[in-house]
Amino acid sequence: MTDDQLDQDFDVEEGAADADEAAQYGVGPFSIREVALVGVWLVAFVVSFFSINVGRFESVWTSAILWILAIAVPTVAVFLIVLRRLSPEGIRRVGSLGIDQFASVAFSVSAVVWLQLIWETVEFAVETGAWARSWVIWVEGVLMLAGVVLTVFAPLIPVLRDDFRGRPEVPAHRSARPIRPVSPRPARAPRASEADAPDFSAYAAGTAGPAPYTGPIEAPAAVEPTIETRSFAPAQSRDTFESVEEPSSTVEPAVEPARHQAFWALVPEERDVVDEIGIPVFRIGPTAWALVIEDRGEAFVVRHEDGRIGYLHDISDVTRG
Repeated sequence: MTDDQLDQDFDVEEGAADADEAAQYGVGPFSIREVALVGVWLVAFVVSFFSINVGRFESVWTSAILWILAIAVPTVAVFLIVLRRLSPEGIRRVGSLGIDQFASVAFSVSAVVWLQLIWETVEFAVETGAWARSWVIWVEGVLMLAGVVLTVFAPLIPVLRDDFRGRPEVPAHRSARPIRPVSPRPARAPRASEADAPDFSAYAAGTAGPAPYTGPIEAPAAVEPTIETRSFAPAQSRDTFESVEEPSSTVEPAVEPARHQAFWALVPEERDVVDEIGIPVFRIGPTAWALVIEDRGEAFVVRHEDGRIGYLHDISDVTRG
C-alpha cells in the first residue's frame, strides 16, 4: 500500500471520527438529558398528589397558590421541552428566555419553594419536637434539585453537556442582548430671555458706576398714516387666448423602481430565510424557485409554499425569474 493510499485512509477515518463526535444519540427524538429531566418531573408530578401535612390530607395542589411555583411551572417547562422536539416550528422561547433557560428558572424556583418548606418543618420540629409535614417535601426537594442539576449545571457536566454542543448560533432576543451605555444628559441651554436680560447685581451692591437711566421714555410723535388711493378700472374682456407652451417631450419624470412587485428568485446554494429577529424559518435552495413578494434593497421578503413569510438577507448572485 502506497503512502498516498495511507493518507487517504487516514483522512477517511478522521472524518468519520469527527462525524461521530458531532452526532448526538439519545432515546428516540430526545437526548439523554431530556429523558432524565422528563423522568425526574414525572416522579415529582405523581408525588405532588400526596399529602404534605401530617394528620390531615392537604396536597400541594390544595394549598392556596403554592402549586404554581412548586409543580406547575416545572410542568410547563417540561411540556415545552417535549414540544420543541416534536414540533420544531412551535414555541421557541418564553418572553426573552429560550426553552432551556426557562426550564432552568422553573426548576430553580421550585427547588427554593420546597427547600423553604423543609426549612420551616425542621425549625418547627426543633422548637416543638413534632413533625408537621410528611415525607413528600423531602422527596420533592431532592427531585427539584436534580432538575436544577439537569438544567442549570448541565453544560458543566461531561455526560450532559453534549446536548448543548454544536447548536447553531442565532441572534439573541433584544432583551437578552448586551446593554447600551448610558450617556450623561447635556446641560440645558439658557433661554433667550435669560441670556439677554441685563445684570443689575453690581449696581445694587454699589461696586459699579451709576445705574442706567430707567425713567420714562417719551414716545415719538405720532405719524399720521397716509393712504394712497388708486383707481381700478374694469379689465377689458379678451376675445383671444394666449397659447401656453407645453413642456418639452424629451424631459421625462424619474420613475422609482417598483420594489413591491413579486418575482421568482433562484439562489446558487441553500440559504436560510429568517424572521424579524433572525431565527431561521425555512430554507431555499438551487433546486426550486422561491417567490419574492417584496424587494427591500438589502433583503428579500420571501413567501413559502405553506404561507410562511421570512427575510432573505444574503441576496448575492440571485437569479431573477
